[in-house]
Amino acid sequence: MRAIIVAAGMGRRLAPYTDDRPKCLVEVNGRSILERQLDAYQACGVDEVVIVRGYRKESIQIPGARYYDNDAFRDNNILCSLFYAEAAMDDEFLFSYSDIVFRPEAVRAAQNTDGDYALVIDRLWHEAYVGRLNHPVEEGEVARVEEGKVVRVGKKTVAPADATGEFIGLARFSKAGAAKMRERFHAKKRALAGQPYGRAPRFEVAYLTDLLNDLIDDGEVMRPAFIDGGWREIDTVEDLERAKPIVTW
Repeated sequence: MRAIIVAAGMGRRLAPYTDDRPKCLVEVNGRSILERQLDAYQACGVDEVVIVRGYRKESIQIPGARYYDNDAFRDNNILCSLFYAEAAMDDEFLFSYSDIVFRPEAVRAAQNTDGDYALVIDRLWHEAYVGRLNHPVEEGEVARVEEGKVVRVGKKTVAPADATGEFIGLARFSKAGAAKMRERFHAKKRALAGQPYGRAPRFEVAYLTDLLNDLIDDGEVMRPAFIDGGWREIDTVEDLERAKPIVTW
């Protein structure tokens, strides 16, 4: 199975740790975020790794990995960054943000969830926000699930009180789901270049969740792959320090 990791961003909020390296190479208890992701993927049978690089791209050198470079990383965001690897989206794949660490169980949850779209959603998401000052709950990509379907996901799209959980930035997309994502991406890119898309002020800086919500609105069924903890986002220096006593896997 294939995994696509989007690791192009600068990780400004993790400075000074990211002054000389991309966010995915920041270490948590002696091992980088990327190493930890690769271990979790390998434990779940992933045998092909694709990485979208950008900031300090030459630093990311993983034996056997395939690379796509987003040299415009300062001017775009996660959605456009993913589509630099569009050639690798021709079959089923796992997807992850490059600033999360997770146990293999999170990968298995995505693999074992039926449907064309499986979004890993943490039901214990509130616990990570207790005392988290530099990344408030309003910035979380929370999700609302109704009758077994994700009906809305992303920052400021669901009131925290109405959230079922938080989308952790790990998902599985089937071959058919990936095809629909590619079709919708290009249609919106042609129609909305320089214009708002979802909650983004312009298409070029949209999040993946903007595309997912667009597809949901068009009738696509997204399934929750529920987990209860077992992961952490490393977005700020505070997150890194708070993760150290927790990330023991």
